[in-house]
Amino acid sequence: MRVWRGDEIWLQPSGIEADPPEQGRGMDFLECVGPDTSAIVFRLLDDPADLARASAVSRSWRRFVVENQFSKIQCLRAYPEVANFMDIEICSPGSSVSRNVRSSAAAEFDKLERDHRVYMHLTHGLLSPYNTKDCIIHCVGASSTDRYPEEAIENTLEAADRLGWNPSYWSSRGHRDPAVAECLMYRLQTDLCLVDEIKMRPFKAFFRDDEPIYSAERIRFQMGYPKSPPWSGTTIYGENEGQLIADSNYIWTYTSPEFPMLQENVLQSFKLPHPVLCIGGVVKIELLGGVVKDAFDGLYYICVSHVQIVGMPLSGKLAVAPRGSSVVLGYYSTPRKSRVPHRTGGLNQALLSRLFAGPLQFVDRDDKSEEFP
Repeated sequence: MRVWRGDEIWLQPSGIEADPPEQGRGMDFLECVGPDTSAIVFRLLDDPADLARASAVSRSWRRFVVENQFSKIQCLRAYPEVANFMDIEICSPGSSVSRNVRSSAAAEFDKLERDHRVYMHLTHGLLSPYNTKDCIIHCVGASSTDRYPEEAIENTLEAADRLGWNPSYWSSRGHRDPAVAECLMYRLQTDLCLVDEIKMRPFKAFFRDDEPIYSAERIRFQMGYPKSPPWSGTTIYGENEGQLIADSNYIWTYTSPEFPMLQENVLQSFKLPHPVLCIGGVVKIELLGGVVKDAFDGLYYICVSHVQIVGMPLSGKLAVAPRGSSVVLGYYSTPRKSRVPHRTGGLNQALLSRLFAGPLQFVDRDDKSEEFP
């Protein structure tokens, strides 16, 4: 049986009355089996609630859980994409930098404890049951658009393929080579989203006599985050979407296998092999290969009427911040509003807002707090 003494659990043989604390000969579980065996046991815990209960047993148990980073291990085991985070930053909007006057050992444990609590928060969101929904909040841009704005990417957010008498779809420019790839890029509702599947309906030109369906041959998906705000480098002018969606602006943390696409005017589902943690809230849909040659100009087009990115947005308190070629996981006591700086001199704010008018949050390095609500 278990006997509570101070802040530790002591083991007492069943049927034997417990001695008073000062005469006790029991042993704490961690001391009894040793740290190595204890670590093996703790790593077997796959439910964040079990880890939370274990860390609440006593001060020594909590220190053992925190110092061995078991909450991070749980995250990594469930979603290996978590390994992309090089660090964690705790921030409070409007707070100043807190000066740490404690010893280096105490400061290091404080950091480990904050990391533990953030990973517990993240693991709870990752492993809790959820109902899927369409996670798209904004369009970022397309690799090309044939007629803007009549055939713009924004039309793909509409479920119907026509609005009144007008068709609603995105169309690429025409190409003589059917192998030319196109892409569509979207911003999700939060910096961290679980993505289960992508749904897409190719467009059927119902206004043509032969009603061609301008599908792609194959489809592939990438997920990631911007390396830095686009205004920190080359300025975007006019309707030049190519700079905004260029691969050089992003770090892709996940690339899916290729899926064949049917030449059918139905909402086709492309289910990922497993749910993927989208770090950064940006999804790129690659459309690989044209299928239909247009009867009028002899060029290959790809047209899409509707897109859904299905999964679950995680907490808005969690944010993603690029740090050079790496990324940091930020935590806020309350979700922060996005910050798009006001710029003049020809900067296309409409294009920038597609990516940054959503809840993408960049953590200020000096916006830290020792307090963790």
